[in-house]
Amino acid sequence: MNILIVNHYAGCPDLGMEYRPYYLAREWTASGHKVLIVGGTYSHLRKKQPKAGCETIDGVAYRWLRTPRYHGNGVMRFLSMLCFTAQLFLHFRAWRRFKPDAVIASSTYTLDNWPCHRIAKRHHAKYIYEIHDLWPLSPMELGGMSAKHPFIRIMQWGEDYAYRHADKVVSILPCVHEHVKAHGLPLEKLALVPNGVGMENWLPAHREELPAEHRALLEKLKSEHRFLLGYAGGHGLSNALSVPVEAMRSLRNRPDIALVLVGEGGQKEALRKSVEADPCRVYFLPSVAKGCMPALLAEFDALLLSWQRCSVYRFGISPNKIFDYMMAAKPILMAVEAGNDIVTTADCGWRIEPENPAVMARAIERAADCGVSERARLGANGHRYVCRHHTFNILAADFIQAIETA
Repeated sequence: MNILIVNHYAGCPDLGMEYRPYYLAREWTASGHKVLIVGGTYSHLRKKQPKAGCETIDGVAYRWLRTPRYHGNGVMRFLSMLCFTAQLFLHFRAWRRFKPDAVIASSTYTLDNWPCHRIAKRHHAKYIYEIHDLWPLSPMELGGMSAKHPFIRIMQWGEDYAYRHADKVVSILPCVHEHVKAHGLPLEKLALVPNGVGMENWLPAHREELPAEHRALLEKLKSEHRFLLGYAGGHGLSNALSVPVEAMRSLRNRPDIALVLVGEGGQKEALRKSVEADPCRVYFLPSVAKGCMPALLAEFDALLLSWQRCSVYRFGISPNKIFDYMMAAKPILMAVEAGNDIVTTADCGWRIEPENPAVMARAIERAADCGVSERARLGANGHRYVCRHHTFNILAADFIQAIETA
């Protein structure tokens, strides 16, 4: 099968997120399918940007369409979306040479559904819409945008178009059934294929050592504190990292506990200044390469996920980093209110109320005091669960089945 994946934000371990198209393509290529990923030359999610044109990365073929740089969620980002979508029409000759059997519209935003459907029709291929976040519902409920805003109206048209015309809709989110049904999708066209983890990153041959800065601080903290709680990910508003910082302030009588926040994001500087003004055993480190993640997570006694309380999470969550946490065999403290509860299902930690520093402080103490053997049990449960349900060899096979039954 020739599979065309259209994802403006597609990446790879070297470039940065999004990783999902890369890992699916690796598995499909290994199974004998031919895959082409189409992405834009600029994405706010990547740490490095590719050049326009074609290249092969780890055996996966990419075609990069030139798109303008942007900052934040303003007009330039919308222009970047329009530029990417328009070029999908302009490169019909390239798609004809590839001869796709399946075309996957997978760019988070919904504009690429129209060209993807046109490409699929021209080549008698199956047209698949992949739901990452629910757009335009996410910018409405997370960003406060009005349903009457022109941008939202355009994105709503794209979503409704996909549900009317797609041969199959594959959702990363597990609880979207009522939403997609309300927008016109027959539920027999819906398949659930969540996020997961690339196993090769966890093989000894692929693991990278921690940077010296990270190694030095973590060694120092482990010598000074009995329990290290770690977080690795974005430092944005949606991550609500001010909550664990406040929780640590209420744990001043527990000098044996420390929190380390690893990553980057718009809220990092404000969080750092807050801790400098009122120290509370919270420490900051830069983000690390994907290959360093196993070495980083191994340094912690437990791992943290923190989310804002937001109604859009009623459709479920499938965050990449929770599967890395599980692979690290560490217990997870997850503060979220969502339609699903991976931590409880896997029995690999504690789920608590979000945006409540007092509740989080008690949960941190519980994790610190439960004992090494209990933390090892919870960590082993998570590792076992992710290996059974969320490795990309399993997910890629499930996705192929969804395409074949479309």
